[in-house]
Amino acid sequence: MERALRGLWLGRRRYAPVHAWMARLVEARALGEIGDTVLMVEHEPVITLGRGAKREHVLVGPSDAVDLEETGRGGDVTFHGPGQLVVYPVVDLSPERCDVRRYVGDLAGAMIDVLAEHGVGGGQVAGSANVGVWVDLDRPSAWPDDDAPRARAKVGAIGVRLSRWVASHGFALNVTTDLASFAMIVPCGISEHGVTSIEALTGARPALRDVAERALAHLAARLGGRVGSFDDASDLDDERVFT
Repeated sequence: MERALRGLWLGRRRYAPVHAWMARLVEARALGEIGDTVLMVEHEPVITLGRGAKREHVLVGPSDAVDLEETGRGGDVTFHGPGQLVVYPVVDLSPERCDVRRYVGDLAGAMIDVLAEHGVGGGQVAGSANVGVWVDLDRPSAWPDDDAPRARAKVGAIGVRLSRWVASHGFALNVTTDLASFAMIVPCGISEHGVTSIEALTGARPALRDVAERALAHLAARLGGRVGSFDDASDLDDERVFT
């Protein structure tokens, strides 16, 4: 049966209620009560700690302006904030896609496809510490043939969790993100390379909702399926969305 993804654009939200709702959706997906569902959101400023996070990679103290949240995904420390598209696919990978590396590659591929639509050449770098999508700052319009750019920056992060082959968490793509915000952390534990965004690379400021809709289409294609629906819930308050 062809996989059909239901996308839900949540607009701008704090991290905690979205994370709690995602956890409930994972359980519902495992029980077969819902189909594959993709949450897409622009978070209020938040620093998230993955299972492998090192506290010393958080470079700021407690603040009312930035939330600090522990999360069950893999990886180290990440920042989410305005201008960044965060995509949480809650999808059952069984029976034909039970391969973690393949799934991470599909998430990276979806981001690479989105970047290509904006004239940016993204790619992946070998090594578990380099998971995500990168660009070559010397030539951002094209990813080098040898997959080894000398001046690279990260534009998309990936962190996933699997429970009974139901995937959650997902990826974050910097679209118009204020890159100065990343000075609060050591992004994903990598200090020798910087971060960038579509805006920084091209000067364009695409609307996040539009990027979300395209990301859903590319993700569906990468997973061998199609978009079942794309619903906009950005005008609903948290109580109406998450109950």
